[in-house]
Amino acid sequence: MNLRLNTLAQMVEPGSRVADIGTDHAYLPIELVKNKQINYAIASDIAKGPLQNAKNDIAEARLQGKIETRLGPGLSTVNHNDDIDTVVIAGMGGKLITDILDDAWNKHFCFKTLILEPNIGEPGVRKWLMGHKYQIVTEKLIVESGHTYELIKARAVKKRINLSEKKILFGPYILKEKNSIFYQKSIFYQKWENQLAYHKKLLLDLNKAKKKDLQHINQVKQEIKLIEGEFNDKS
Repeated sequence: MNLRLNTLAQMVEPGSRVADIGTDHAYLPIELVKNKQINYAIASDIAKGPLQNAKNDIAEARLQGKIETRLGPGLSTVNHNDDIDTVVIAGMGGKLITDILDDAWNKHFCFKTLILEPNIGEPGVRKWLMGHKYQIVTEKLIVESGHTYELIKARAVKKRINLSEKKILFGPYILKEKNSIFYQKSIFYQKWENQLAYHKKLLLDLNKAKKKDLQHINQVKQEIKLIEGEFNDKS
């Protein structure tokens, strides 16, 4: 497996019952079961092709009895009697991830642990977690093949834990670690230098529009302020 999948695997607690949503080749559940980290997983995908790949790889690993494949969108493939306690959703946009979680939430699913890797829109995912009484317990910032990934692990709690605007944008644990290890610091600043350039260009484009979206403009201005402030904060 690659660095991203290995890092996701490390976030899964031993003995969990896992649903891997958007599983593709089922590399993650196969690795977890082969290493005896878990005994059961659902490998789910919306597309027949990727799910057939998963079936082939599971059969090759001789793990058909421990990994079930399910065809369908999002978490619609998971039933209450599956007793899934850990959901992994990786490699999708943050909006799609929260839509999938919302759909399951509306069907009275509250999974103990969520392990999420949005490839865009990470703040929206953190807002969803906060609003649905999930506490972020681990975050990892990694870079692979020129792409930066934020991996977020959260647990269901009884009381809402509010995050500041800054922590929603950057990630509470990523902020804690950004200066602790040299390579981590490099990844953090590389990501947000690119984001700062993107935000500044976006602000120019928004201001050029004939009909200005003032709410969006103010949001982008605030995010630019937070990013520049983080660059100046060496604590």
